Amino acid sequence: MAESYDLIVLGSGPGGYVAAIRAAQLGLKTAIVERELLGGICLNWGCIPTKALLRSAEMFHHIKHAESFGLSAGKPGFNLEKVVARSRGVAAQMNRGVTGLMKRNKIAVHMGEGKLTAPGKLTVTAGSGAGAGAKATELAAKHIIIATGARARELPFAKSDGKRIWTYRHAMTPPEMPTELLVIGSGAIGIEFASFYSDLGAKVTVVEMLDRIVPVEDAEVSRALTKSLTAQGMEILTSAGVESLKADGKGVAAAIKGKDGKTSERRFSHAIVAVGIAPNTENLGLEELGAKTTRGHIDTDPMCRTSVAGLWAIGDVTGPPWLAHKASHEGIIAAEAIAQELDNNDAHPHAMDALNIPGCTYCRPQVASVGLTEARAKEAGFEVKVGRFPFPGNGKAIAMGETEGFVKTIFDSKTGELLGAHMIGAEVTELIQGYTIGKTAELVEQDFIGAVFPHPTLSEMMHESVLAAFGRVIHI
Repeated sequence: MAESYDLIVLGSGPGGYVAAIRAAQLGLKTAIVERELLGGICLNWGCIPTKALLRSAEMFHHIKHAESFGLSAGKPGFNLEKVVARSRGVAAQMNRGVTGLMKRNKIAVHMGEGKLTAPGKLTVTAGSGAGAGAKATELAAKHIIIATGARARELPFAKSDGKRIWTYRHAMTPPEMPTELLVIGSGAIGIEFASFYSDLGAKVTVVEMLDRIVPVEDAEVSRALTKSLTAQGMEILTSAGVESLKADGKGVAAAIKGKDGKTSERRFSHAIVAVGIAPNTENLGLEELGAKTTRGHIDTDPMCRTSVAGLWAIGDVTGPPWLAHKASHEGIIAAEAIAQELDNNDAHPHAMDALNIPGCTYCRPQVASVGLTEARAKEAGFEVKVGRFPFPGNGKAIAMGETEGFVKTIFDSKTGELLGAHMIGAEVTELIQGYTIGKTAELVEQDFIGAVFPHPTLSEMMHESVLAAFGRVIHI
C-alpha cells in the first residue's frame, strides 16, 4: 500500500526543500524525493560552491595588490586542488545543513528517481534505476510539487567530455588549470567562470552570439563590464558564434565566426559551454497526466499551479528567470497555496511578480539588478527619470580601493515609482536588496530620498543615485 502524505515535493533544490519546510510549518504531512543530493544543484554544484571558488579568486586578486594597501604578502600563488577542495567542503556543509533541516521539520526523505504514475501518485525507484537491484516505493499525496530543476544545455557539435570541453559542473572540479580558456556564452554562469579563471591567470576569450555580454542587464552595465573585463586581459567577442569545437589530446580547436562574418580557426587549452539550461522534465510522467509545457518548461499560473489539478511546479523546471531565489520564493507560494486549499487559515499566498526578482552576477566587478532596464521601461511607454552615481564619488569605495562601477536608478517621472535599479561594482549583489525591498513595497522617490543611509557605506550611492534622478545629487 502506498505511503500517504498531504504533499510530496519532487526535487530538493532551493525551491523543493524550501517548499517542503514551509509546508511542514503549516502542518502538512510532507515528503521530499531526491535522486542525488539533498540541496539539489544549487547547494551542491551551483550557487554556493561557485561562490566559494570566486571568493578564492577574489582573495588571490587582493593578495596580488596588497602593496597598494601598504601590506607585504610575498610572492602570491595558489593550489588549484586546494581551492577546489575548499569549494567542495562548503558544498558538503550545505548538504549536511539541508539534511538536518529535513529531520528538524519531520519531513520524510525518499532517495531515488521519482515518476508520476497517476494523479496524486508517484513511484520512487532507488538503487539501479529500473534494472536489477532497483527498489520501488509507492507514494500518494493530495498535492505534488515538481521541483526537478534544470541542467546545462549542450551544443550538438560540442559535447562535453570533462577533459577539454566542460559544462559548469566540470569547470567546478577541473582536472587541470586551463592556460587559454574559451567560454561560450556570457550569461551569469559563463561570465562568473570567465572571471574566476582569469583572476587565477588563464587567458580567457568569451564568445557571445548577441551584441553585448550579460544581455539581460541594462546596456550601460554591459558596456561597463566589457570595458572592465577587457582591461583585465579578457578577449570579448560579441555578435559572434562558435561553429565547431573539436577536442584532442592537446586542447580544443574552435571555428569562430565573428561579427564581420568571417570564420577564424582558434586553439584553446579548454572550453566551457555556458549557453543556457534545459529543464529536467523527461521521464516524469507529465505527458501521461496531460501537464502543459512550453519548450520543455512546465506551464504554471502565478500561484505555481500546473494545468493538472493537484500538480504544482516551481523553479528552473518552469519559466524564467531561472534563479535559485526565484525557486525558493515560488516554493513558499506553492506551499501556502496548497495549505490554503487544505483549509489552513494561517496560509496567505501571494502571486509571483517576476519584476521584483533581483538578478546577481558574481564576477569581478559584480553586477546586480532588479526591475526594468532603461530601454525596457521606455519600450513599455514610461516617461522616465534616470539617476546615476559613480563609485569614485563614494568615500567608502575610495577607502576600500574599489572605485570601479556605478549605481543607476530608473523612475516613472509621473508617479515616482521605482521601475528598475542596475549596479556594477564591489558588493552590489548585497546592495541590490535595498532596491528590491523598496520595489516590492511600492515605494516612490520621496521614500528613498527621505531615508537616512549610514555613513560611510557603499549604500550611500543608492541614495545619491535616487537624488540624481530628481536633480538633487550632492556628491558629484
